Amino acid sequence: MPENPPAQYPTVTPYLLYEDVPAALEWLSKAFGFRERLRFTAEDGTVNHAEMQLADGVIMLGDPGEGYRNPKRSGGSTVVVAVYVDDVDAHHQRARAAGATVLSPPEDQPYGDRSYNAEDPEGHRWSFLQHVRDVTPADWGATTA
Repeated sequence: MPENPPAQYPTVTPYLLYEDVPAALEWLSKAFGFRERLRFTAEDGTVNHAEMQLADGVIMLGDPGEGYRNPKRSGGSTVVVAVYVDDVDAHHQRARAAGATVLSPPEDQPYGDRSYNAEDPEGHRWSFLQHVRDVTPADWGATTA
């Protein structure tokens, strides 16, 4: 019986749509440190599916065609992709140097993470986090189910 999910895929994998997948692949690598691991190119040269990896995390990228408008062009974002990194301050510097729009600089959070938020050139929102201290949900006012 096949493994589910397949080897090297987490249970939940964000699938982000881009108007320009090749440009997104290059930018996400340069700014955020993702590594391209798979690319499907259609006969017309369109990259209609790609995959990138950062540590044990995976994101998928796709081009849904002419009718699609990215968050930047549609006027808003509906999701934030959260990514844990080893050194959030160094990651922030790298992203800023690559031209990321930083929405909030690195800051310690009450839930034990240090994080910053950024936006990529097509308007997708990202939150990069580093766990810096252990706290319980009750320590910062949360409840658990």
